[in-house]
Amino acid sequence: MPQFDRELVALMRTTLEDVMSKVPPEISNAATKALLAECILKAAAQGHTSYNELLAAATDHIQTIMTMFS
Repeated sequence: MPQFDRELVALMRTTLEDVMSKVPPEISNAATKALLAECILKAAAQGHTSYNELLAAATDHIQTIMTMFS
């Protein structure tokens, strides 16, 4: 399990909150948040540590998540 410094953890939290604001209300729930958090964690573990990279990693999965809940 990779370890992340405090600054990156804070950035990942901010990114998660920002991406959740882009999620349609009908799928905005704890499960969606967990799935998007997982996307962000995986991206960070692969070395993607900028806000834009983390945001893209999560937003790229919103459509997939929508199909899971429909």
